[in-house]
Amino acid sequence: MRNYTTQMDAARKGIVTPEIEAVAKKEHMTSEALMKLVAEGKVAICANRNHTCLNPEGVGSMLRTKINVNLGVSRDCKDYDIEMQKVMSAVNLGAEAIMDLSSHGNTQPFRRKLTSECPAMIGTVPVYDSVIHYQRDLATLTARDFIDVIRMHAEDGVDFVTLHCGITRKTIEQIKKHKRKMNIVSRGGSLVFAWMSMTGEENPFYEYYDEILDICEEYDVTVSLGDACRPGCLADATDVCQIEELVRLGELTKRAWDHNVQVMVEGPGHVPLDQVAANMKVQQSICMGAPFYVLGPIVTDIAPGYDHITSAIGGAVAAMNGAAFLCYVTPAEHLALPNVEDVKQGIIASKIAAHAADIAKGVPGARDIDDKMAEARQKLDWDAQYACALDPETAKAIRDSRSPEEDHSDTCSMCGKFCAVRSMNKALAGEYIDIL
Repeated sequence: MRNYTTQMDAARKGIVTPEIEAVAKKEHMTSEALMKLVAEGKVAICANRNHTCLNPEGVGSMLRTKINVNLGVSRDCKDYDIEMQKVMSAVNLGAEAIMDLSSHGNTQPFRRKLTSECPAMIGTVPVYDSVIHYQRDLATLTARDFIDVIRMHAEDGVDFVTLHCGITRKTIEQIKKHKRKMNIVSRGGSLVFAWMSMTGEENPFYEYYDEILDICEEYDVTVSLGDACRPGCLADATDVCQIEELVRLGELTKRAWDHNVQVMVEGPGHVPLDQVAANMKVQQSICMGAPFYVLGPIVTDIAPGYDHITSAIGGAVAAMNGAAFLCYVTPAEHLALPNVEDVKQGIIASKIAAHAADIAKGVPGARDIDDKMAEARQKLDWDAQYACALDPETAKAIRDSRSPEEDHSDTCSMCGKFCAVRSMNKALAGEYIDIL
């Protein structure tokens, strides 16, 4: 029988849970060292007790940078079989978390399928599901309706929930007064804003926060504090609305920790490259080191179709400066629901950003695979190079499709016998170097 409620509660009691033990092993650290970080809230191990097939991961700036993959059906794209293809592809490519952002249909069977079959952390945004679950328009829903959906998601085994608790009725006046170019671009944030505007009531996720924390503590659901006011364009980055919400998220972080509930804090958004590091440092200070979960950041607004690249640039800088969790962005961002190939491209770009940041941060063991790749390249061992690659299939397919005219297994079609590595290997071995 468990004598603790959450991973944080266990850590504070000095109990090494199976999840703490598993994560410590993955991160090349002792259980005691990890337990201290979990107790302080600097690492979150998102592990709902009902998600029995979970392969646990830790989220924290001192650990390997983790990535999240957004999935889910919409009214225009509603094939759950395709979504499961994306899920399995994401897991195989190394994604540590899946967020089900479905906005159409009967979502519960798909959510339960995820928590019964998928080993990655599962996240949701309950405010989306409220409208779908009750099949009633937004203005007719009550605070109780929203809270009941959070409990349903917790019972279904969801490991973390995004809750837009940080905007209040004061935010309505701020948005009207400060005249942002893009207003609110957070889907969940816009729904909460719209509900407050139509009903005249306070944000239920803020007003009933303590009751929500009781639910999260009961099932060990991590609260991911949503950034409703994240900037949706460079012009809105690091403005009054964003920073004031972040201050409130810092207060809510402390309240969650008082309930032994783990917290992640969500961050921007569209941010100019020169502001990314500062955003990370401000969050770490205001939110007392709680893991920071960023969307991108996207560092330019003009690259639709290539936003997996703009976000990888921002994500690498963000993670290097303290972000713990990168939400992937696909080539379809701003344009459409991503297909299977878009998902793959988004994951690879995000994994590259996370890995580059881990090397820069000096995460133990992060560069080992790069050193293996260097050894394989020095030996011109193509199979060993594929084994080190993030995407071996693509690497092999490119080489095979454009192999040298002659059978030179030690060269590629870029340089042929002009290959620097080949020439140096032969020169250092005292061999004749034939070029022509």
